[in-house]
Amino acid sequence: MPGTAGRGTASVDVRERGADRDGQPQVLDARLFMQLLVYQAPPELHPLEIITLLGKALGESGVGAVIYEDVNDPHGIGVLTWSEDPADFVQKVRPVMNEGGFRKLVPRTDMTMFGRTYSSGFEDNLRFWLLERPRNTCLNPAWPWAVWYPLRRSGAFEKLSSKDQAGILREHAAIGRSYGEQDLAHDVRLACHGLDRNDNEFVIGLIGKDLHPLSHVVQVMRKTRQTSEYIVQMGPFFVGRAAWRSS
Repeated sequence: MPGTAGRGTASVDVRERGADRDGQPQVLDARLFMQLLVYQAPPELHPLEIITLLGKALGESGVGAVIYEDVNDPHGIGVLTWSEDPADFVQKVRPVMNEGGFRKLVPRTDMTMFGRTYSSGFEDNLRFWLLERPRNTCLNPAWPWAVWYPLRRSGAFEKLSSKDQAGILREHAAIGRSYGEQDLAHDVRLACHGLDRNDNEFVIGLIGKDLHPLSHVVQVMRKTRQTSEYIVQMGPFFVGRAAWRSS
C-alpha cells in the first residue's frame, strides 16, 4: 500500500551487487535480458536464405543478436537476442519475426528460453559481468558453437545453510573456470525465476570454438554435488553453430 514504507514494511532492494571495489560497494540497477527463440523453416524456405534476410532485419532493428543453425534439425534455426530493456523483445524482436516470410517459420515454443543476468556478490567488475561479458561471449567470432539449456534445482537446495550452498556452488564454479581458462568453454548464466513457462530457475549458455568441450563440461558437471543431488530438471538442450552475428 502507498505510504507504508518505514511503518513496519521492509523495503525491497532489487539492485545487483558485486564485490567492494576501491573500498566502495558495487551496486547496479541494470541487467541484460536474453532470449532464445527456435524455429523450423518450412520446406519451401531455405534456412540459409532465411538467416541472411533475418540477420539484415534484426540488424536494422538495433537489438543485439546471433542466429544459429540448429545442429539437431536441418531445417531449424535459433535466434538469440538481448537487451537491457525487456520491452525490446515485444517492440523490436516481435515485429521482425511477424513480418513477411518470417511468419512462415514454425516456432518451437518448447525450446524458448528467456532470462536475465544476475550477480553472485563476488564480481570484481559488476557492470562488465552483467552487461558486457555476455554480449562479448556470444559475439566472439572465434567461438561459433553454443549449447543452451534451462535447469531447475530442488527445493531442498534452498533449505541448506548459506555455508553449504556456497561450498556446492564453489565446486561447480571451479570446474567452469578451468574450462574457461583453457579456452574450452565459456558460460553465460541467466536467472529465469518467474520468466519460464516450465518454472525453470536458470538458463545456461555454453559457448566455445569446438563442440566437444561443451558436451564434456556438461558430462563432468554431472558428478558435482549440485547436479547429482539438487538439480531436478535440465533441458531441453539447443545445440547450434553461429551463422550470423550483429555488429
